[in-house]
Amino acid sequence: MSHDTTSRGTERGAPTATAGARETTEGTVYTVTGGDWDRVAEAASRADDERIIVNMGPQHPSTHGVLRLILEIDGETVTEARCGIGYLHTGIEKNLEYRNWTQGTTFVTRMDYLTPFYNEVAYCLGVEKLLGITGDIPDRASVIRVLLMELNRISSHLVAIATGGMELGATTVMIFGFRDRELCLDLFELITGLRMNHAFIRPGGLAQDLPPGTVDALREFIATMRTNLVEYDKLCSGSPVFKARLKDVGYLDLAGCLALGITGPILRSAGLPHDLRKTDPYCGYETYDFEVPTTDTCDSYGRFLLRLEEMRQSLRIIEQCIERLEPGPVMVEDKKIAWPAQLALGPDGLGNSLEHIRTIMGTSMEALIHHFKLVTEGFRVPAGQVYTAVESPKGELGVHMVSDGGTRPYRVHFRDPSFTNLEAVAAMCEGGQIADVIVAVASIDPVMGGVDR
Repeated sequence: MSHDTTSRGTERGAPTATAGARETTEGTVYTVTGGDWDRVAEAASRADDERIIVNMGPQHPSTHGVLRLILEIDGETVTEARCGIGYLHTGIEKNLEYRNWTQGTTFVTRMDYLTPFYNEVAYCLGVEKLLGITGDIPDRASVIRVLLMELNRISSHLVAIATGGMELGATTVMIFGFRDRELCLDLFELITGLRMNHAFIRPGGLAQDLPPGTVDALREFIATMRTNLVEYDKLCSGSPVFKARLKDVGYLDLAGCLALGITGPILRSAGLPHDLRKTDPYCGYETYDFEVPTTDTCDSYGRFLLRLEEMRQSLRIIEQCIERLEPGPVMVEDKKIAWPAQLALGPDGLGNSLEHIRTIMGTSMEALIHHFKLVTEGFRVPAGQVYTAVESPKGELGVHMVSDGGTRPYRVHFRDPSFTNLEAVAAMCEGGQIADVIVAVASIDPVMGGVDR
């Protein structure tokens, strides 16, 4: 059997005894004729070849957002993988130092733009801890926070599954994922008025209460999602092609996760049931009945199965939230902190309805002055620093917050799980195939808005 192959490069030994060589302006060219292919491959592996370094991104259709992957490859094998980040940098953490504490929610909601409610809750829990009002948050506000976060967990996981499927060429998975995510966004729009970047969760509570018809819409959503989630099992979990593409790809065991600080579905796919909703509960999560699913596969397929099961658990929590929606306020009683939560959308679209203005104007001149100062200047937060964390769909989302006693943060720094989890790229990808890099990154599910905040 005969094989013809040509290689170009710098001076090197002939791959086989039957190879011919000639010098060209591009270097030595070897032509291999005849011989067994195993001998050719063995000789090529001994040759001192230069490795090829390629860029995947930062604008690539098969990566999550503006992520640059610098890959050193030997044939189809990745010998070294590094992440290049910073292409989406917004300076959100720095901008927070120039806005009052309430205005900060409009910035943090834009970090991981697929999980805005988690950004808002983590930030607000930190502000409330500094203010010492954690125990004063109304029960209804806490229940609605949990409700919105679990809806957001479902929408985030749907994007992870949809984009992961699209990157693998499974376009039906992508269509199903975005179809169901639209249902989540419709609920967000009903409740907050916006589909993304809500700034709905505020220090002390919420921007406003749930509008009429929310509970009915939630019940309809739960029924629809329970039916639709079965389709993902039929389409993906039961597909030998899908399984073969994900199994043993993006492998990272428990020791690797712990060494790199990895959290979320990647950690739980290694068998450790670590979830802050259970281990360090907030917003009353300790009173909800739900499970923390795990797998022991340590690979991309296990992470896919985990996200499916986590969505089912989120539906359980949402049902419990609906049952707990007792009438009550959604903002703390302290008027020196409580940003007006009863704003109704006026004809100007700015939220200053005539009825609300009449209430403020008709109370007293002091009430009007206080309202003006609260909105324009903001409230003061006692000096100190705190760290709070929530379990976002991607892992531990933490915020380290420092106050100097003023109306604006002195420093706010987020521990975004996408940033930390990207450290696993090298461990997951090196030694594997180029095509498997796409699968591994999809299983991490990074969002560059959170990485490059």
